[in-house]
Amino acid sequence: MATAADVCSLENYLALPDHTMDERIAAARKELGRECVILGHHYQRDEVIRFADFRGDSYKLAQQAAEARSRYILFCGVHFMAESADILSRPGQITILPDLNAGCSMADMAEITQVEDCWEQLVRAGLTTDEGQGMTPITYMNSAAAIKAFCGERGGVVCTSSNAPAAFRWALGKNEKILFLPDQHLGRNTAYAMGIPLHDMAVWDPFMIGGGVTPDRLRAAQVILWKGHCSVHQRFLPEHVDHVRASYPGIRVIVHPECRWEVCQKADGIGSTEGLLEIIRSAPSGSMFAVGTEIHLVNRMGKEFAREDKKVITLDDSGCLCTTMFRISPQHLCWALENLVEGNVVNRIQVKDDVKQWARVALDRMLEIRQ
Repeated sequence: MATAADVCSLENYLALPDHTMDERIAAARKELGRECVILGHHYQRDEVIRFADFRGDSYKLAQQAAEARSRYILFCGVHFMAESADILSRPGQITILPDLNAGCSMADMAEITQVEDCWEQLVRAGLTTDEGQGMTPITYMNSAAAIKAFCGERGGVVCTSSNAPAAFRWALGKNEKILFLPDQHLGRNTAYAMGIPLHDMAVWDPFMIGGGVTPDRLRAAQVILWKGHCSVHQRFLPEHVDHVRASYPGIRVIVHPECRWEVCQKADGIGSTEGLLEIIRSAPSGSMFAVGTEIHLVNRMGKEFAREDKKVITLDDSGCLCTTMFRISPQHLCWALENLVEGNVVNRIQVKDDVKQWARVALDRMLEIRQ
């Protein structure tokens, strides 16, 4: 683990310009060889993701983490992703997050004691049992390990935006009702696309008595959605879609399912980050796209697909970056790698064994469910 000297050295790294890290990162990676694999989420800044051995969304990177053979898994993402990598890792493997402050505002919107209180109230209402007979809990990957374990222990599963529809089908094959957390938008868009009408969904607000929902409303709902959201994707509005269509006749609007339902209904296509990339890849030369997702990925799409004569712009000119993902810098990456070269492990992510057991169950179910 990090020592006081390591922390001091990190401060020295942070005082250096980004470009001065490139050669040092490359040298440290060469020194470590196959001992270390670097995973990079699509929302990472270019200066960091260029060093990733594997790029992807949370689903793809969870698969890579489960298959990794390296001693060290260095995750350029956010905290819940590194937790999942540690849960899926093999004995002896060590997971590292370059900056421990890289969190997720959505994941913070569901705290384990709030989830336990919600479940107790659903049990008292006769909608489920302690073990999950009657309702299947599904948690989005963007959640703490303790919540993943909660779902695993009650017959539930973890999902990502890539396999959310498959997770819903799996869950409804077990029970008539679903509790979905923490992103209400992904849950609503997924359920609606499967033919579940909006009036069969209810939103549970953890800061209101009884979730702010009447017992009759809960009994009538097939899907109970946790009141959480992604601060990046919720910024996109229906009027952004109207504006970009007026400005660029013939443009296709594609958005992430974490966007509001009203935005998704106006879009030409919906997909996870991997799904959005695939839509653009498969389009003919000369196509134009406005993409509703994190700005670093959109800008990278614009550069990469320009070579194929495809125009890619953000759905909103004031497109928002994921500020917590942005915390991972070349300096943090270099610091973590050079410490490994010296035999020091910094910023290790370790999930407690009792939590890891059931969280692993929920994540294994996620990986077994086809997209």
